[in-house]
Amino acid sequence: MTRLLFIKGSPRGNASQSNKVAQAYLAARQRAVPGLIVDELDIWQEPLPEFDGDKAEAKMTVITGGELAGAGRTAWDEITEIAQRFTSADEYLFTVPMWNYSIPYRLKLYIDIINQPGLLFGFDPATGYSGLLRNKRATSVFTSGVYAQGAAPQYGQDFHSTYFNEWLRSIGIEDITSLRFQPTLLNADPAATLAAAMAEAEAAAARI
Repeated sequence: MTRLLFIKGSPRGNASQSNKVAQAYLAARQRAVPGLIVDELDIWQEPLPEFDGDKAEAKMTVITGGELAGAGRTAWDEITEIAQRFTSADEYLFTVPMWNYSIPYRLKLYIDIINQPGLLFGFDPATGYSGLLRNKRATSVFTSGVYAQGAAPQYGQDFHSTYFNEWLRSIGIEDITSLRFQPTLLNADPAATLAAAMAEAEAAAARI
């Protein structure tokens, strides 16, 4: 069975514009794949731990080939449990609203927790980083209130899709679909733009 992990990066629930586009994609994907298993992870409700000193130390111990013990072992076990939910999925659906030109802090926290050596990436001093995930696909819904692709710099810059897609590639995901509803506020006809974004989401789900 195909398992899709739906990671909600917006805290706005039903008012979230990215969630509306994502729900259109998800409904179409469910029609296309009977029996699709959907695991919803709301990072604003999920009790994510802080990435504190113990976890940072555990990461450095693993990446340098050291032996985990005590608080480091406990921290690494917690990281591993959270990451396994992510790595066990076949497909990913993310909502990624733009916050101050980048991604929401809770989404960044989630990435910082799971993006670990031996879990999502490997490292070799001679060849650098390499992604460990194989045969997975990701779809991300990017929204922003004012920024739009091609807009003048005074309307904002896109460090959220560029960062996010680079992170996906760095962990081994090459099959990446980006959906956009931009801008949501500085928009002469937001309803029509949203409808077009939802139609594109449905088409993207059917193309897979």
